[in-house]
This record gives sequence, structure tokens and C-alpha cells, in this order.
Amino acid sequence: MNDYSTIHRPVLLEACVDLVAPAATRPGSVIVDCTLGLAGHATAFLKAAPNATLIGIDRDSEALGLATERMEQEGLADRFVPVHAAFDAFEEVMAQRGISGVDAVFMDLGLSSLQIDETERGFSYSHDAPLDMRMDAQQTLTAQQILAQYDERELTHIFKVYGEERYARNIARAIVQRRDEQAFVSSGQLTQIVDDVVPQANRPSGNPAKRVFQALRIEVNGELDKLQRTLPQIANRLNVHGRLVVESYHSLEDKTVKSFMNQGLVADVPAGLPVIPEDNMPFFTALTRGAIKADEEEIARNSRSASVRLRAVELNRQLPQRWRKRFEQDSKADTNRHRTRRG
Repeated sequence: MNDYSTIHRPVLLEACVDLVAPAATRPGSVIVDCTLGLAGHATAFLKAAPNATLIGIDRDSEALGLATERMEQEGLADRFVPVHAAFDAFEEVMAQRGISGVDAVFMDLGLSSLQIDETERGFSYSHDAPLDMRMDAQQTLTAQQILAQYDERELTHIFKVYGEERYARNIARAIVQRRDEQAFVSSGQLTQIVDDVVPQANRPSGNPAKRVFQALRIEVNGELDKLQRTLPQIANRLNVHGRLVVESYHSLEDKTVKSFMNQGLVADVPAGLPVIPEDNMPFFTALTRGAIKADEEEIARNSRSASVRLRAVELNRQLPQRWRKRFEQDSKADTNRHRTRRG
């Protein structure tokens, strides 16, 4: 029997429960955890919402198996439905189960403890491991393939945009030059080349390879593309007074979430209009004032919470039809630059 308390520390757990559980009090309520992981948040949601069923989505089959085991240990398995899928299959997952509306949707966009702590998966720069970084082992594209196949321009782009790496071009150029001599197959090789390129005087705190690893992980798994497609799918399935609660750990993720939520937090009219038509009134109500951050005590207890930004909104009325149509279009947009490569 696994002791999950020793391997998984949910970030901002109490705050997340306080935001999710009040939306799922009625009998038959449905909570969706789009990033189930080891079910640290999910088990807490079900304990706080005894009338709810939780659908747990994860693209990592190993995590799903462990989460299911945990639910059985906690006596919650009868209200838990595990689903192996990426979260941008949200609409399909709901349709397959005949669920027309949900009461709360939660997303924790950080890496799970399982992915970080299992060194053979290559997510961490702290251990030498194969350059894989796939959250779903069934997909084809790996970090190793990216480093072998992408040209200097493409590598520069992902390091600069997804990693916000100051020396993106220098690192990309060094990778392209050296890969002809030796293929990049391990995280240690990548860490070494970043260490060689980034000047000692201009390094950020921590390991200088952190941002490059982050950028590769985002590219391998199409994380930002999937997030942009998923948020509108969620909005279209929320019941009135349903809630969307999201934890982000990267500025681009948080910017995407904030931008999406802001669409429904302001009146959709030209500035200065004296009377706002009912159909143009905001349809979201903010449940957080800006983003909730971890305090010093939380960070000391769990260092992975240092960069978290927690935002939440509630659907305050029936979603206007024109927004529903717009969100349907947004959810189908192909934002993936390397769709054919990722597979």
C-alpha cells in the first residue's frame, strides 16, 4: 500500500478546496479534475463535497493507476471516474459520458510529483536520464527528437518563448553545432551544454538549465496549445454557478488563463456606452482577487509552490449564445505549430 502523503504534496490545497467544493453541494454534482496526477487535490474535493462525483482526466496511464488505487484506499472509488486522455479532449470526454453540464473544473498545470520524481522520465535536470519528457508514453515526439530534428530557428523560438531564456539563440546554435558530432540522448548532456553556454555572471538563481528543460517539456507535450483549446471547452460545459479553478506555474500559462477569464469578467461593449444590454453583461464573477500565491510557510513546506498562481471564476448566468459559438470555434483552433511532428 502506497503512502501518498510522502510522495505528493498538493499545492494550495485548502484554497483549492474552498474554491471548488461550494459549487458541488447538490446531489449529482460533477467535479472534473483535468490534471489528476496522484489525486491529491481530487481526494480532498470528494471529501469536502460528499454529494459529488469526480471525473479525473490524465494523459499519464501510470498516474491514473496510482490515483485509482488511492481512491480505493480512501473509500472514494464509488464516486470516482478515471479517464485516460489529454485535457484538451474535455468536450469529447463529457460527450461520451452523456454529461451536459459540470459544476466545478480544476486544473493544476504543474508537473506531478510522479513525473518529477521518476528520474527515468527525463523531466528533471537534477538527474541524468533519457531525454523523453512525454507525459503520455503513447505519443511519438520526445525531447530527444526535438533536439535532433528542430533547426536553430525553431529551437531558439521554443527556448525564448516557452523558457523565457535570455541566451536562447546561443544555446540553440551550440546544440545544432554539437549534435552532428554526438546525439543528445540524456538530460546530463543537455545540462552540460547549457552550463557551457550561459555566462557565470548572468545566470539566474538555481540550475541554468531550468528554463531550457521547461521549454522542451512544454513543446513535447503541446501544453500551451492544449490549454488554449481546453478553456473554452470548459466554459461551454459549466452549469450556472459552476466554477473554473486553475493553478499555473509559468508566466505564459498564467497569462493564457488570465486572458481567457477576463473575457467574461468585463462588459462586452464599447467604452462609455451609457446602458449595457443584458446580453453584453459579464458572465464570469471573479472568486480570487487577482491571483493567489503561496505564502512563505507553504513555500517552506513545498518548494514547488513558489511560482504558483491560482485563479478562479464562477459562471454567474447562462452563457450568451454568441460566446458559446465563439468558444466552440476557439476550442477547435489548431494552434499547434508542430502538429505533424508531435503525433
